[in-house]
Amino acid sequence: MWLRNREGTEPLSARSPLRARRILSMVALVLGVVAAVFFVTRAMSTGEQVWRWEAAIAAVVAVIAAVDLAVLRRRRSGGQHRDQ
Repeated sequence: MWLRNREGTEPLSARSPLRARRILSMVALVLGVVAAVFFVTRAMSTGEQVWRWEAAIAAVVAVIAAVDLAVLRRRRSGGQHRDQ
C-alpha cells in the first residue's frame, strides 16, 4: 500500500494544538465567570429577565471551558498527547 513507506517530515515537525486550546479555554473560563457575575448583579439590581438569560449563557460558556480544561489535563497526565 502506498501509505506504508511514507517519507517526509510531518511526523517529526507536527505540532499539537493542545497548548492553544488550553489558552483559549482559560480565557473563556475567566471571561465566562466574570460575565456571569456581572450579569447576575445586573439582574438583581434591575430585575429584568434578559440579564438572567445573559448570566445563564455566560455560566454555560464557563462550564464548557472548565470541562475542556479537565479533559486537557487528563489527556496530558495520561500521556496520550504532548504539546510542544
